Amino acid sequence: MKVVARPRFRSAACLVTAALLSAAAPLRAQTALPAATSPAPLFREIVDEAGRTVRVPQPVRRIVSLAPSLTETIYALGLQDRLVGDTDYCDYPPDAQKKTKVGGAINPSLEQIAALHPDLVLMTKSLNRLETVHSLDNLGISSYATDPHTVAEIISSSRKLAEVLGFPEAGERIAADMQRRLAGLHERIGALPPKRVLFAVWTEPLISIGKDTFIADAMRRAGAVSIVDSSLNWPQVSLEEVARLQPDFLVFAASHSETIAPQFESLAGLPAWQILDAIRNHRFAVISDAVNRPAPRIVSAIEDLARQLHPEAFADKPAGGKEILEKEHPLPPPGFISAVFPIADSFPLDTISRGACLCAR
Repeated sequence: MKVVARPRFRSAACLVTAALLSAAAPLRAQTALPAATSPAPLFREIVDEAGRTVRVPQPVRRIVSLAPSLTETIYALGLQDRLVGDTDYCDYPPDAQKKTKVGGAINPSLEQIAALHPDLVLMTKSLNRLETVHSLDNLGISSYATDPHTVAEIISSSRKLAEVLGFPEAGERIAADMQRRLAGLHERIGALPPKRVLFAVWTEPLISIGKDTFIADAMRRAGAVSIVDSSLNWPQVSLEEVARLQPDFLVFAASHSETIAPQFESLAGLPAWQILDAIRNHRFAVISDAVNRPAPRIVSAIEDLARQLHPEAFADKPAGGKEILEKEHPLPPPGFISAVFPIADSFPLDTISRGACLCAR
């Protein structure tokens, strides 16, 4: 009887094929099924500049600002489309005045804030009240606080805020621009002796700035040093003490330049003020009220003050040798004091009640 081997070959072939198919099955299953992914977090825990651990919704699409400085920073970062509300004092840039108003920084309307359904409310530690923070917490609304005390901290605070809002590149861009301009300013005036100045926050009573405020730091970067050596943020000083110290310049922050001449002449006409050499000799500097707000625009005020205090550092010498000051930053006319004074982040409440609270950070 003849043995036929073909069936045995077929059986072996079937076994090999089955083994190959069995090995390939898991591969096909792995290819067909998508890889498991973790859902995006709904909140992010962040420590703000007040030292609080806060839960920030992700992403942040709707923002309410309770400080003019923070409103300015939002615009500088290019995130104004996410700003759905701000305070009555948020006036820069002009478009900020078109945002829905939620009241003042000290007593904002919680009902108005809640109606805007913000993902995040921005605050400053030294301007906004702790009671507002607690009220927002009770409403389930997240808040984030800033607290810069120097120009360097304003830069880092702007950078960190951009990162919190999910746009770190915008923060790096703003920080790099501010640092570049300040470095260029230091190259021009860093070797010059500083001018001794009195920064007048308010004139009746006379209130100036303390040595540890960000405004004092801005003065130093502009080539100036305050004659007021006080650990208080907003010390009240006497004209007699100012006369004893005799500042080289008086420095004022302005928001409305059309009021310059008559107001300074009115001040200079007061006998009490005529004991100051700076008044009699019309030595003063007027800068933008941006110096009152810890926001990126403060660098422009620093540059402007440096040009007025140290014009020789900004003079170009053409071939003929005659000095020409930069025309884009002219010196102010002789004499000025602003009608609008700032409320500082920790401005005395009794002074605010007398009317000093005409603009806010």
